[in-house]
Amino acid sequence: VPLGEIAEVKAGPSGARLKKLGDHPGGIPVVTPSDFTDDHRVDPRNVRSVPESAEQSLSAYRLEAGDLLVVRQGALGRLAVIGPQQGAWAFGSSCLRVRLCPEAAATPAYLAAHLEQPETLERLRGPAVSSTIPSFNAAALRDLEITLPPLPEQERIVAALADMDEAIAAKLAVVERMRALRPSVFSALLEGGLHE
Repeated sequence: VPLGEIAEVKAGPSGARLKKLGDHPGGIPVVTPSDFTDDHRVDPRNVRSVPESAEQSLSAYRLEAGDLLVVRQGALGRLAVIGPQQGAWAFGSSCLRVRLCPEAAATPAYLAAHLEQPETLERLRGPAVSSTIPSFNAAALRDLEITLPPLPEQERIVAALADMDEAIAAKLAVVERMRALRPSVFSALLEGGLHE
């Protein structure tokens, strides 16, 4: 099924609407691709904002929990699922917002998993506008064919992928600990070798 039949796809605001993007305490946070994490979340620590006076001009670009943001310029295919903490925030001009229709038989987590698959990314990159910075538009994302198994199957797929991600994270943590210990092990072995 084309994504546009189960979701609204909206391009981010023009750069002119975000010209005051910066550090504005009490302002409207604006999510940009630099705020995306590898596990498809938004890291709020460095999210910039616009003054509250921009609220009316950004009303059509507000986020809701369960929305997906997809990078449309540069690092194509990066995405984030919006959590409850980011509800009512806005999104930046280099993103496309995907909001599932209420009647859609799909979950945000399944859609995110589908969109990050190499085959899907390749299909998205196919219609990408070739320029110095690769990009694609909302129409290309709307036309993207999505495989929609029944909801229980979607949940099973998402759970299996989450288990894999957890195992990968655990292995990476071990690798990082080993890397951190390596200099100490070298020093200890060198000192031990000198005393023999």
